[in-house]
Order: sequence, then structure tokens, then C-alpha cells
Amino acid sequence: MTDYDVVVIGAGLGGLTAAAILARSGRKVLVVERNNSVGGAASSYKVGDLFVEGSLHETSDPNHPHDPKHRPLARAGVLDAIKWVPASGFYEVRGGPFAAPLALPDSFDAARRVLADRFADSRDAIALLLDEMRAVAQGTAKRDTRRLSLAEKLAQSLGSREAVKCALAANLSYYHDDPATLDWEIFAGAQGRYLLGGARFIEGGSQRLSSALARAIRAAGGDVSLRRLASRIDTGSTGRTASVTHTARDGSHARTITCRHVVGNAAPAVLGPMLSPPAADAFAEAFDAHPPSMSLFTLTLGLDRPPRTFGISSYSTQLLPDWLTRLAGYPEATRLMATEPADRMPPLSIVDYDAIRSGIPMPPYVLSILGPDHIDNWADPDPERYRIKRAHWQAALVAHLDRHFPGIAAAVTASAFNTAFSVRHYLNAPHGAVYGFAPAPGRSPRTPVRGLYLASSYAGIGGYSGAIEAGGACADMILTED
Repeated sequence: MTDYDVVVIGAGLGGLTAAAILARSGRKVLVVERNNSVGGAASSYKVGDLFVEGSLHETSDPNHPHDPKHRPLARAGVLDAIKWVPASGFYEVRGGPFAAPLALPDSFDAARRVLADRFADSRDAIALLLDEMRAVAQGTAKRDTRRLSLAEKLAQSLGSREAVKCALAANLSYYHDDPATLDWEIFAGAQGRYLLGGARFIEGGSQRLSSALARAIRAAGGDVSLRRLASRIDTGSTGRTASVTHTARDGSHARTITCRHVVGNAAPAVLGPMLSPPAADAFAEAFDAHPPSMSLFTLTLGLDRPPRTFGISSYSTQLLPDWLTRLAGYPEATRLMATEPADRMPPLSIVDYDAIRSGIPMPPYVLSILGPDHIDNWADPDPERYRIKRAHWQAALVAHLDRHFPGIAAAVTASAFNTAFSVRHYLNAPHGAVYGFAPAPGRSPRTPVRGLYLASSYAGIGGYSGAIEAGGACADMILTED
């Protein structure tokens, strides 16, 4: 007799989604989480009076039937438990090759009109690209065995017209750090879903979704155990998962839980050492060769006045630096923070939570800024040098914003700055990877260890949609096996 049918290691969105679906399907489920609260990257918290949204800027509308979050969240019982606030457009792009800002709507028809008006000489190519993007997002596109990259597809369609490319993919950091290695169909599906159903924000912040999933698990009879660290996955003599051992965070008070299935919401590099040979060897062989995703820095500013006071005119703004006039130059931005700030700034995604009914407590008025980063940028082991360099970059980013939106620097009353190093430390994410593995087709929750599954961005395409979709697929595999 087992203690539980399923033990889930980690309470991020993927693990919580799988756990909620399985618990509501009659399985006895335990979620083990090392932190004080559920959510992982999908968390919101306060630093003094400043509200910090851990990761969410916007997501595609989960109420749209073609959205990959729709079915898993409905089955988990939380689709209608929170409010999905319209983001009033997709994004505005400024700088780089743009002499004047361009506001891209979050619908295919409106986006087509705006882009055709701005880039009349590319009207036909834009129409074909958007039609193909819509087909991929709807799941009706014919499979292309050539698997073009985003860079190849845009070059094939647009040639050297870089401004159009930047308009279509200004938010590249939502997915990857290099258009030359990002699969076109992965990009088209993810980007197209914003244009298919619109962009959304979770009213009150992403913690609302994570907490709703935890409540759904408990309401269905499952357990969520916080401040507990999984340390061992035992496969026994059969080679199949048989138990999970977890402890207090200091290693004390160990408890071994017998189970039939184990769901890993942690990174494979974290799960692998919990196994013993030969399971550990097979697991490592399956995942060690996969490159990690990009990392990000996030700067949250609290302002004493609404951001629109300083000329920020959209909920989401993609601010391209002057030097970034070609989409192919984007990978250079990931390594800028390897040195002290100079004349080059990275591309920034800027979100003004006061521009919509975000439900975030203000004032101070919250402005969230993210950009590409790399763990190697912060390789210096000296804590004091790290602190100083981070402070210099924070000041440089605020000064860069002030040049584009004069007066904003003087309005900052609070701030929080997290780097790729912060991501690795707080989320236990190797390499500071924010999207799991680098996006690639064919990711699956299944692992070479019988009874052990992944339910996280590492089993999907990254981000909220990828993690939730992976959680639903993981639950389906377990239910089918049972």
C-alpha cells in the first residue's frame, strides 16, 4: 500500500497544474516545495511598499480554445477562479530602426492593418507571414519538415527589411535570445496566440494563479507541504519509482513517502542527483546534452507618479537600443552585463501596471523592466564586487530610461533588481535559465525512468503556457498509464 499515488517535487506552475488535475481525477497527491510559498517564478511579493511581480508581464488569453493553457487550467479547476485582464494591445516598439514608435495591436486583423500602413512595401509579405502564424497558432498549418529558424523565415519573406522583422519580433526575450536558433513554428505558435486571443495579465499578479492551483489541490484531497526539500527518488529493484525522501531545509526530519509516480517540477539537473544508478545514468544521458534557455534580468521600479506622466504610452513597451538596428544583433545583448556599463544598453521590455486594471496595489506606481542576461555575466565569486557591479547596472538602466522618458529617474522611490545570478539562486535554476531548456520541438514530460515525469518548462516550450501545457500533458500520461 503506497502513501500517495503521486508525489510532485516542486510547486511551480507545471507541477501545480499536474497535481490539481490528478487530485481532481481521484489520485492521492502530495506536492513537496522547498520555499515558503507556492509558485516558483509565478510569484508576487513586496519589498517594503513596492509590489514585485516575479515574472508575469503578459500571457496569451487562456479562455481562447486554441490557447495551450485553456484545457489544463479548466481541468485543474482554476480557469474561472481568477480574472484575466486585457492588456489593451500587444506592445509598442520604440528605438532601434524605428524613427517613430509603432503600437502593435493584439489581434491579427488590426496588426495586419497597422503593419501594412507603416511598411507599405512589405504589405504582401506581412500578410503571408501573419496568415501562416495564425495557422500555426490554430493548429491548422501544414508541417514543414525543413524546420526553419525565425531568422531564416524572416529573411526568406522580408529580405533585408530589418524594421519589419523587429516589429514582428520586438519581444524576442519572451522566448529566446537568438533568432538564428529559435524554431520558426515555435515562435509563430507562441506569438500567434497573442494575436489570436489577445494579451492578458492576471489581476493581482501571478501569485493569484499559483495560490488558486494550490487551493484546488487541497480541495480535491491533495496535500501541499512547504519548506520541505526532496533529497532522494528511490526506484527500488524494479527500476520504477517507489518512494521519495524529503527533509526540512536543514536536512533534518527526513521522511520517506512511498508512491507509484513522481512528477518533477524541478530542473532535470536538480532531479538527476536524487536518483541512484542505473536510473541516474539513464536520466543524465537523456537530458545533459540539452542547452539551457536564456536568462533575464528584472528591474522593478516604484514611482511617485504614474509612468504615463513621463511619456510611457502603452502597457507593454519594447525599447530597442540605438545600436540594435538588426534582429540578428540580439544575441550580443545577452553578454553586455559581463562588463561594467558603457555606451551600449540591452533591449528592454517595459510594463506599466497602472495602464490597465492590474489589481496591483499602488502607489508607488510599479514599472517592471526585463532584458536578456547570462549567468556568465556574473561569474565573479566575490560578493562585494557582484553587489557593486549590479548597483552600477541598475543605475545605468535607470539613466537609460530617463533619456527616453525624461524625469523618470527623479520619480523612483523604491526598486528591486534581480540578475541571472538571482534567478539561479532563488529558483534553483541551473545557468539562471528562466524558460527551462532552449526552445526546441518534441519536448515531452516522459523520462527514461519509469514512473518519473517532468511537469515544467523543461518539458515544453518555456514560459507560463509551456509549463502549464506540460503539466496537463504529464497528468494525461499518468492517468493513461493507470
